[in-house]
Amino acid sequence: MGTAGERAAGGAHGGDGGGAALIDAALGFVFPAALRAAALARVADHLSEGPRTPAEVAAATDTDPAALTRVLRLLATRGLFGEDEQGRFRLEAAGQALRSDVPGSVRDGILMITDRTFWLPAGRMDHCLSTGGSVFEDIFAKPFFDHFAQDAETAAVFHDGMAAMSGVENGPIADAYDFPRTGTVVDVGGGQGGFLAAVLRASPGLNGVLYDRAHVVAGHRLGDDAALADRWSTAEGDFFTDVPRGDILLLKRILHDWQDEQCVRLLRACRRSLAPGGRVLVVDAVIAPDNRPHQAKDLDLLMMASLVGRERTHEDFRALLAEAGLRLTRVCSTPTVLSVVEARAADEAPETGGS
Repeated sequence: MGTAGERAAGGAHGGDGGGAALIDAALGFVFPAALRAAALARVADHLSEGPRTPAEVAAATDTDPAALTRVLRLLATRGLFGEDEQGRFRLEAAGQALRSDVPGSVRDGILMITDRTFWLPAGRMDHCLSTGGSVFEDIFAKPFFDHFAQDAETAAVFHDGMAAMSGVENGPIADAYDFPRTGTVVDVGGGQGGFLAAVLRASPGLNGVLYDRAHVVAGHRLGDDAALADRWSTAEGDFFTDVPRGDILLLKRILHDWQDEQCVRLLRACRRSLAPGGRVLVVDAVIAPDNRPHQAKDLDLLMMASLVGRERTHEDFRALLAEAGLRLTRVCSTPTVLSVVEARAADEAPETGGS
């Protein structure tokens, strides 16, 4: 087939035009497959102290040396690893977050995104085009979250993965929004509590409530931070029917999981529990009305294949909020792929300067 450079050169000189680039794009799925294999074997952990031969790493990871060499060779083309003249591989700066033992590790996030619950449905996206719906239930016999409820191992992959993805974004998002100095913030569907912890650290005058299903709340990590002592509590329930009362109600990476009608039910529950003058903060990706690359567009297709939800535009959020009795007041960008969509009660007098 030739190297990528050879194919690109052939196309540039009148060969197959853009065909070579499309073939390279079609082969793109091999990289995350190799990335997953390396993450599962904890290869980065075993290279953290310096270069080692594939045989040495294979002995430490119970893998095949020849196969490991081939995986490392591909990942080295992406700058995650490097190879010296003696055939030893080293961990590069770009691969540090693949380690499991460093702050900002995304290993669990990679394992979640490449898990079969996302991988297999994505491979059958043609089904989505034919039916307009998710293919997840055809493969796993149950809807996404029902499948997790019966499979504790897969559920742990999901929740640990979400915590890893959130770990690198929670602080920047909490710092990007001007939270009030006092009051109660409720993290609705807050998982293990990483975002709530970041908000409470950024705003020392706030108290927080972590709200989710009982089996999810049971795995919270709020108690690990002495700076949050006596400033948080947990609550269990179904956010489609009831939400604890608060001045700030957070919905981070929640609405994109659900169809519009389900989102409206959830937002109405939030509206009923919103204290006077309070705000609902939807923290999600906002798709811009242009064709520039954005992670939201990739996530949107994962949602289409595996769940029932979608990523949304500014106007999509405005319409959802209005139907739930809320008024979009502004959209705050953050240093991450997510934005903070702020809403207040629709019958509350608007503040000057709102959008």
